[in-house]
Amino acid sequence: MAKTGTLRVRDIMTTGTQCIGENQSILDACRMMRDLSVGSLPICGSDDRLKGMITDRDIVVQCCAEGMDLERTNAGRLAGELHWIDADAPMTEALEMMERHQVKRLPVIDVRNNHRLCGMISEQNLARNISDEQLAEFVERVYA
Repeated sequence: MAKTGTLRVRDIMTTGTQCIGENQSILDACRMMRDLSVGSLPICGSDDRLKGMITDRDIVVQCCAEGMDLERTNAGRLAGELHWIDADAPMTEALEMMERHQVKRLPVIDVRNNHRLCGMISEQNLARNISDEQLAEFVERVYA
């Protein structure tokens, strides 16, 4: 394994990330999360570009609790603030960005390949590749 300082995001990310379309329903997003056993999905537009992220918590708090129709509400409505990282960025940059924005998952974009989504960085990816001290600091900052 490469030293922590030399690892790039593409070295540790999870590939094969699937998107929910911005015009697909929240109900579609729920079913997709269930079928993929994930708690969040990237939202992609008809142009195949990343538009945002949707989490199971977003759905509960912003849709269910507000009485929205899950079949008639588009996933794009919950896109929210968009954070992403370049696949060629140092892994430490992903760690810092996730801490700063208090996110547990970060979409990875391949800037060299027409800005396409190519993977996802999660706390699990980080945990396998950072020191125990870095992991403790990450947990403290993200879950604070």
